[in-house]
Amino acid sequence: MQRVTLQPALELFIVLGLLWALVSPGSANAAELDAPQVFLQGIEYDIGVAQTDPEAPLPQLLANGQLYSGEREGDQLVYRGVTANEGPQLALILQDGQRVLTQTEVPVIPAWISILPPLLAIGIALLIRSVLPALMLGLWLGAWALEGMSAKGIFYGLFTSFEVYVASAVANPDHVTIMLFTFMIAGMVGIVSRNGGMRGIVELIIKGANSAKRGQLAVWSLGLVIFFDDYSNTLVVGNSSRSITDRLRISREKLAYIVDSTAAPIATIALVTTWIGYQVSLIGDAITHLDGLSMSAYSIFLNSILYSFYPFMAMLLVVLVITTGREFGPMLKAERRARTTGVTAPPVKSTVGQDDEAALAMKPGLPPRAINALLPVAVMAVSILGGLYITGEGDTVSEIVGSADSYRSLMWASLLSAFTAVIMSSLQRLLSLEEIVDAWISGARFTFVAMIILVLAWSMAEISSELHTAEFLIASLGESLPAPMLPATVFVLAAFTAFSTGSSWGAMGILLPLVLPLSWAIMGANGQADPEHYYLLYSSVSGVLAGAVWGDHCSPISDTTVMSSLSAGCDHIEHVRTQLPYAVLAGTAALLVGTVPTSFGVPWWIGMLGAAAVTTIALRILGEPVEDFRSD
Repeated sequence: MQRVTLQPALELFIVLGLLWALVSPGSANAAELDAPQVFLQGIEYDIGVAQTDPEAPLPQLLANGQLYSGEREGDQLVYRGVTANEGPQLALILQDGQRVLTQTEVPVIPAWISILPPLLAIGIALLIRSVLPALMLGLWLGAWALEGMSAKGIFYGLFTSFEVYVASAVANPDHVTIMLFTFMIAGMVGIVSRNGGMRGIVELIIKGANSAKRGQLAVWSLGLVIFFDDYSNTLVVGNSSRSITDRLRISREKLAYIVDSTAAPIATIALVTTWIGYQVSLIGDAITHLDGLSMSAYSIFLNSILYSFYPFMAMLLVVLVITTGREFGPMLKAERRARTTGVTAPPVKSTVGQDDEAALAMKPGLPPRAINALLPVAVMAVSILGGLYITGEGDTVSEIVGSADSYRSLMWASLLSAFTAVIMSSLQRLLSLEEIVDAWISGARFTFVAMIILVLAWSMAEISSELHTAEFLIASLGESLPAPMLPATVFVLAAFTAFSTGSSWGAMGILLPLVLPLSWAIMGANGQADPEHYYLLYSSVSGVLAGAVWGDHCSPISDTTVMSSLSAGCDHIEHVRTQLPYAVLAGTAALLVGTVPTSFGVPWWIGMLGAAAVTTIALRILGEPVEDFRSD
């Protein structure tokens, strides 16, 4: 198989980026006037100015003829609500009486441009079925927009997209943790594949899972067992199940779908997961200044689970598809190909998410022992829970997990699991040290292209944040929205934000601080800020959390979508194409039959049953049977 090397292009890009870093001009006023790179028309901004002397008079900020007064926050003055209503430049002048302290001009662009970079990346990725050039073009457009869409900004944007945003994504400690965790887990998988552990699991599970239907149910069940973290779920379940599903003629597209649909959906609603601390902390920060609301953040989160219809529908649809044997859309074609021909991997040229079976094959002559794979996986699962306990604080399990450092836990767990695989291979004399190192590298190297996609996706999320894409979407709604329509609107908005940025956590972090005060204000304006109508608040919170997961599932630039493709050994764009119709079905049922009726006062359990019924009926109408395959 011919592989396309990215090394020359990457080296050239790095050299060009370094040259640009040497010649790019700095901002003389950056340390004094903390203004955004670009203003969106009609969007309010907060401008910061460093001032360490508390006795100094408060200067005023003049923005195109309008004066703004500052507020002290520590060693800074903050000027809130600065708005540019017309372009192409906004003049910012900091003055003390008639004396000008500093001034600068910031480009102004139409607000709708902020949504173009992610839309361009997504559209091109789906059109040409290649996510790397699509993301690069999206980043370039976003960096150009941050340069004010000027002629020279086309040139500057190319280099700043790499020099600033890609470099920042790689330098982020949390992102580095995810990359190292992925490399360690993939390396561990390489070792247990070479020492016969993976083959042992296949032979162990295949005794009960002797058909395509039973094999898929086994994968789904394994996904539910590893519920505490979506990254662990995705990498472990996909990698450990691939040999089984190949033998049972289950397509790689179907495996990626099952893996993706039992990772984030369960992580966002389970009571003890690595997501809880992040979600509860966002809710807690958002409700701090809401007058009249006395509920705790964790209580609001627990109540919101009852209204999180999409995660439940996503997991239910997987079970329905497996048990009924009915498929539709591109997945139908993929499953029939796998059943009839035995070709489980999609026949495409892209190597993103593909693996080299020979490099991960079991060493000839070794006994297939399932314990050699099960023990490292078990060590990882126990280590994650132990890490959460060690790094967390509180009196209850929920409090401990909610306050824990999930990134450190993942790092510890991945390292220990890899060490376990190394020690077991050495003690049983299955592999030499050189063979162990080679097996680890063979497993880890297949994540390289996926890691590039992750870095570019993170860079896109940062550019979307700089462009205030979410603020534009929120501002477009206005505050005149009827209270019962708020949860459904928030659900769609969160889905679109996550779809555009490729990050469910990013969408949550952006929207929860905006949506909770907005929903409380709308409830108060409609006379509904009382416990009897708190279901609107719960549904709004779940709208952000569940909507973000929905958009993340549909997005080709999502990190979990990339990881699902990676672990399943499936071409990334093929995974997106085949999963998208199923995600749309589950999301539509959740929105129209779950979120909308309950926002008008229908009990949550009726919405849940109604959404489940519609999902079942829709699959019956749209789906066509795929013949089950049995392994002798």
